[in-house]
Amino acid sequence: MPAMDPARRRLRLSDAHISVLGLLVEEGALPDELSQAHSELRAVGIIEEDDKISAELFPLVSTLMEPHVIARVETTGPHGVTNSGAVVGNDFVFAHEGWPGEEESEYVPVQPEMLVFALSRMVDLHQDNTDAADVGEEIVSTMGLLDAVLDRMEAEGADEPAAVAEDVDAPVRLAEVLSQLNCMWRMTVVWPGAKGTADDLGISALAVWDCGLEGYWVREAPAEPVREGQVDASSELKVRRVTAKELWERITDLLPDQDQLLVDQGDK
Repeated sequence: MPAMDPARRRLRLSDAHISVLGLLVEEGALPDELSQAHSELRAVGIIEEDDKISAELFPLVSTLMEPHVIARVETTGPHGVTNSGAVVGNDFVFAHEGWPGEEESEYVPVQPEMLVFALSRMVDLHQDNTDAADVGEEIVSTMGLLDAVLDRMEAEGADEPAAVAEDVDAPVRLAEVLSQLNCMWRMTVVWPGAKGTADDLGISALAVWDCGLEGYWVREAPAEPVREGQVDASSELKVRRVTAKELWERITDLLPDQDQLLVDQGDK
């Protein structure tokens, strides 16, 4: 169920709830498949009986209706895929975080200067214990062997990495690192106004393995952003071990310039 916490300006909303709010603002007709989401919003007082939207929702709705920067965070872990992210609008920035197995995400306002912190927290970026000598270590293989190692570990459970690697003819080091895998995450940032690009959209992305005792690994090949149909089993896989500090810097670099993070109405 959706929920609203005015004291902390928090909202719990699913994609269906967001669709309903957008259609109400645009005075569009609600399709039958959104009727339940519509009723839920009414039941908790987020919209009134005459479909008037609560004033507390204006910052969020106005931001979602006209975004200037969109950040998406896809985390793949033991409980499946969780989607989070952030949206930058004319006057407000909102972050949203999902929870495994639940439809609703929590939306909260974020100060523009805190956006990197918010995105880093979504992926649980934390200080690691990577030795200086290990920074920059690389593993090169193929995407097919990556899938084979993961499938073998999922099907057979815990086993010695060397045995897993031998079974699928993969590098032993790849199996060692994946045996400590907590999650894989991908962060993608999109913004309009990048001249000379497809659809005049700027896009930057980062793919990372969080491997616990084995530290953080950035996937450098296939290079992000990866487009549909671009990667197959024969595609090169290349990952490099990095520190949490470098990841913080890489997340910062994903975002467009600071003056693009918040656009005043007067600039339009």
